[in-house]
Amino acid sequence: MKLKPEQETVTNGEVDNKEGEEEEEDALETSSGSDYEEDDADLSEDDDTLTESGSEESEFSENEQEIAATSDDDYSTDGADHGQHDHGRTDNGRRQQKQDRGADHSQSEQNESDEDNQGVEESDSSEDEVAPLNTVGEVPLEWYKDEEHIGYDITGKKIKKKERKDKLDSFLASVDDSRNWRKIHDEYNDEEVVLTEHETKLIRKLLKGQAPHANFDPYAPYVDWFDFEDSKHPLSSAPEPKRRFLSSKWEHKKVVQYVRAIRKGLIKFDKPKEEPRVYHLWGDDSSSKEKSGHGLAYIPAPKPKLPGHEESYNPSLEYIPTQEEINSYQLMFEEDRPKFIPKRFTSLRSVPAYEKAVSESFERCLDLYLCPRARKKRINIDPESLKPKLPSRKNLKPYPTTCYLEYRGHKGAVLSISTEDSGEWIASGSSDGTVRVWEVETGRCLRIWELDEAVQHVAWNPSPDLPILAVSTGQDVFILNTGFGNEEDQKRVKELLHVEKNPEPDDSSNATSIVGWAQDDKHGGVRLKHFKTVSSVEWHRRGDYFSTVMPSGESRAILIHQLSKKVSQIIPFKLRGLPVSSTFHPTRSVFFVSTKKNVRVYDLLKQKLVKKLETGLREVSSIAVHPGGDNVIVGSREGKMCWFDMDLSSKPYRILKCHPKDITSVVFHRSYPLFASCSDDCTAYVFHGMVYSDLNQNPLIVPLEILRGHASSNGRGVMDCKFHPRQPWLFTAGADSVIRLFCH
Repeated sequence: MKLKPEQETVTNGEVDNKEGEEEEEDALETSSGSDYEEDDADLSEDDDTLTESGSEESEFSENEQEIAATSDDDYSTDGADHGQHDHGRTDNGRRQQKQDRGADHSQSEQNESDEDNQGVEESDSSEDEVAPLNTVGEVPLEWYKDEEHIGYDITGKKIKKKERKDKLDSFLASVDDSRNWRKIHDEYNDEEVVLTEHETKLIRKLLKGQAPHANFDPYAPYVDWFDFEDSKHPLSSAPEPKRRFLSSKWEHKKVVQYVRAIRKGLIKFDKPKEEPRVYHLWGDDSSSKEKSGHGLAYIPAPKPKLPGHEESYNPSLEYIPTQEEINSYQLMFEEDRPKFIPKRFTSLRSVPAYEKAVSESFERCLDLYLCPRARKKRINIDPESLKPKLPSRKNLKPYPTTCYLEYRGHKGAVLSISTEDSGEWIASGSSDGTVRVWEVETGRCLRIWELDEAVQHVAWNPSPDLPILAVSTGQDVFILNTGFGNEEDQKRVKELLHVEKNPEPDDSSNATSIVGWAQDDKHGGVRLKHFKTVSSVEWHRRGDYFSTVMPSGESRAILIHQLSKKVSQIIPFKLRGLPVSSTFHPTRSVFFVSTKKNVRVYDLLKQKLVKKLETGLREVSSIAVHPGGDNVIVGSREGKMCWFDMDLSSKPYRILKCHPKDITSVVFHRSYPLFASCSDDCTAYVFHGMVYSDLNQNPLIVPLEILRGHASSNGRGVMDCKFHPRQPWLFTAGADSVIRLFCH
């Protein structure tokens, strides 16, 4: 029960002045409203512990529950007076029960007073009586966030911070604790406070927007503090001002201004619209001023065709088709047949109903409802003006245009070619198992090596002092001495290509079991035995290192070999995908590895991935690096060629769709702004690719020439192409076993 202090006094003149009853009334008068409610709540909750003494205590607990259940409703509806009446009534009823109990009356009174005192002592709902544990005052707790304590108690001792539970333990503890929803963490004292039932009731009332006190009446009658019935004088005895009886002169001036403006025509009123009495039934709505006056693009529905002489019930004989014409209609397509065949009737009464009236009206409604109508503004644009303005081909000369020389001698398809650094000789490898060296200017074949398997790739050493060739055939890589150069060069080459019979294994690498270095006396060079088929060989710019690619080698697919030390090692990078080819950067220690989907750029010194070029192609076939090192072109099996600007983005700068078939090779010129691509369609495309030193200016790509001349063999066309190192000439190797030289 919630009782106000002034409402707790109960007059009980009819009750005997016993000593036990006076103590009960004193306890009721001195206890606060909140304490009395806590007492009732504790008695109702702990009913099992308080009803062990017998039937008297159980009757007392039932009365207490009835009082607690009816107290809130009585006080909230009837006010303070009604609360006093119910309180007196319940107390009288309780005392009547005590008188009826007889000999156990004094014992029950003693138990009731003890329970009331116990409820008062156990009640802790009053926060004013409990002193705060932390005595730091208004000092913010942020000052103690780096300390082991949060303040000081009343004796001056430090209050240590409690260990925080992790979120999982706190969650499991909250699940097991049924009263967890009542707990609130007090940051000021670093403890958990359990809300009482009275406090939760107050919080719920505040959340609902109600008054927290139970005796508050939100609909109290309004009290009028002033009574005007007997008033004789008004609130103000000032006389009425004169302006209340005269018209305003300022309003008069404003009205005069409006009248003069209307007479002069400065203010014009909208005239009412006159609707036409008749309208053209078969007219076109596009000329309607009402719908086009707002400036909207109004498109009227198409009008049906007006009826003519054919639709007449008694047309002329010339409009009526003969039986032969009707039979010819059946042979025509349904779209070309006439929709209506005229007939002749003697009178209008004999005209039957139209068979397709319902279906045609329905189709007409569908056309009006579903057919989209839009007014499109057509702009006459010359298609030539949309093309980018490119420089003239005459201004971009020289570039290869015509076939100047043919190199014949191979019996199979020429799979790979390579030019010497000075441009005097060119080497070629064919599927017939031979490697040939040609003189560029005359076309004479100078040297021939016969190998056991088809030659996949040939690469000339870029150093002018080392006239040697790297040839890949099957699982072997041969380093061949071409025999060119002076005596000193030949002496240096023989020393370089000498391999000891039992070389000491290198502990720094595990490639000794992968590649075997051996002397090849038959061909006069060095033989490197690999464990898988080698598809390509690429030299480093200094001529001492070269790389080999084995597509089926998995994690050991790419190897780097050092010719001077006869050492092979696996690249210290994890390959992602099936490798296709590899190449070295022309100026820096950067290594390019192309897989079927992308190109990865590695730094050999730092041994880390520098950039990943996303091609977006179905399958990459070849790769070439610009002599400047910042641009890369990638050819694909779907006939597309991508130009990458590495300083700009990892996405392609340009995608050129030039070949209808697979691109087999792409190449940059060493000194001229030219690059080329060859394909299985028996053509080679030559492009102008200017790279500017200004980073703000994009590369200029212009298609120049399409070189033809090779014949197709077994579905293959041009297998490889290479530029002359010093002249704007292009060498192409075809599947027809012919090497062609295109000059400007």
